[in-house]
Amino acid sequence: MTSRLVRTVRFHATGGPEVLRIEHLPLRDPGPGEVRIRVHAVGLNRSEVNFRRGTYLDAPVLPAGLGSECSGTVLDTGPGVTGWAPGDEVCVIPASSQNEHPVYADEAVVPVRSLLARPPGLDDDGAAALWMPLLTVWGMTRHVTRLREGDRLVVTAAANSVGAAALQVARHLGVHAVAVVPDDRHADVLRTAGAAEVLTGTPGPDDLRAALGGGADLVLDAEGGPGVARLVRACAPGGAVIVHGGLSGEPTPLPAAGYAPVWLRRFHVREVTGDAETLARAEAFARAGLAAGTLVPLVERVFDLDDGVAAVAAAHEHLESPDRAPGKPVLRTGQRDR
Repeated sequence: MTSRLVRTVRFHATGGPEVLRIEHLPLRDPGPGEVRIRVHAVGLNRSEVNFRRGTYLDAPVLPAGLGSECSGTVLDTGPGVTGWAPGDEVCVIPASSQNEHPVYADEAVVPVRSLLARPPGLDDDGAAALWMPLLTVWGMTRHVTRLREGDRLVVTAAANSVGAAALQVARHLGVHAVAVVPDDRHADVLRTAGAAEVLTGTPGPDDLRAALGGGADLVLDAEGGPGVARLVRACAPGGAVIVHGGLSGEPTPLPAAGYAPVWLRRFHVREVTGDAETLARAEAFARAGLAAGTLVPLVERVFDLDDGVAAVAAAHEHLESPDRAPGKPVLRTGQRDR
């Protein structure tokens, strides 16, 4: 066990942002297959809000830490670890439970299966914001389906981090993408990211088909709920609707008969991060896009852990805000300069 106390964000009861605390705790030594890292910036995801509330896939084991994505530097390696050494600059991807390996902290112990070498040219914030959105989108567009040049794509809640990444991937692949957002405040940013059209509000199937120039080959839906039925109606025969979030807060019914044959499924990023071969293919795709300049991390806002628990609570409030710009917020630890 390290003798030094580590600044860590935890919560002792589920609830709103007010349950968050900053505590100074001893950090265990890395075990077999683990490393200890200095955290530089944390990529903030909506899943952490749900985890704090107690509504995520993994129920929090209280008191619980938070976070599964960050940039950092390896400080120490556990027994038997090869391929990583102190001083290595890394990105941590969501490949483990927040109960076991949380990263809202100045230092963290994480499994080596969650490590990727930090791409050259990215700062701490960009390295923390990069991987979860791109790995999720790659999984939905190149793994469980296979989008091709000229295909038609709909992206709902397109201003969140996954939505913005989906538009970049669409541009990278030559796909005709339609972004759906509540209003047009960020329409120019979405078009720059890769949207051919930006629709606002709750467009019906005919509106979506008109913007696409035909039925959708794929819909990436972050909302779920009853609205999935209209997305199914917007699809071409043989198309797919992939639900990767639950922003609506309502159950997603299975559409009844009377629709064109469409594939409907849920998706989670662990379908990519949980398999080494699949992850390697996703990583290669992302690195090629980074090198080409077509795939880039979008850092939407920066919060600072040095500003105390109020900054962490504000970050969680921001994660739930409809006023977010496209991209991902990050939480800096300030450890790079210490």
